[in-house]
Amino acid sequence: MKKLTKEQILNIQKEAINRYGGIHGIRDEGLFDSAINAPYQTFGGEDLYPSVESKIAKLAYSLIKNHPFLDGNKRVGVNVFLTLLYANNINIEATEQDVIELGLAIADGTYSEEEILRWIEKYRKE
Repeated sequence: MKKLTKEQILNIQKEAINRYGGIHGIRDEGLFDSAINAPYQTFGGEDLYPSVESKIAKLAYSLIKNHPFLDGNKRVGVNVFLTLLYANNINIEATEQDVIELGLAIADGTYSEEEILRWIEKYRKE
């Protein structure tokens, strides 16, 4: 699986703030580290998120729900989500509104990681 580094994710936050406004920076370094490491957790030697899609879904969910940044958490989470889908050759055909609604649904608790996986399958273009 192709991954993004911590620095790359920080650059995504910087670019989102530069483009749309808000406050640069991390609100809680521990929550940021927790979010970016969550997809790679194991239990008993087994990946808790075994598929590429489940890892990407967990990362997006964690970035949005952990709220590690001072601003732009939904924008960063969704941008990281789309970037990793693309980098891992998972093609999505969704409208901008579909993507906005995804970010909002994660933030308000409507979507769990499982619903994000269903979203990927719904919008996946083979």
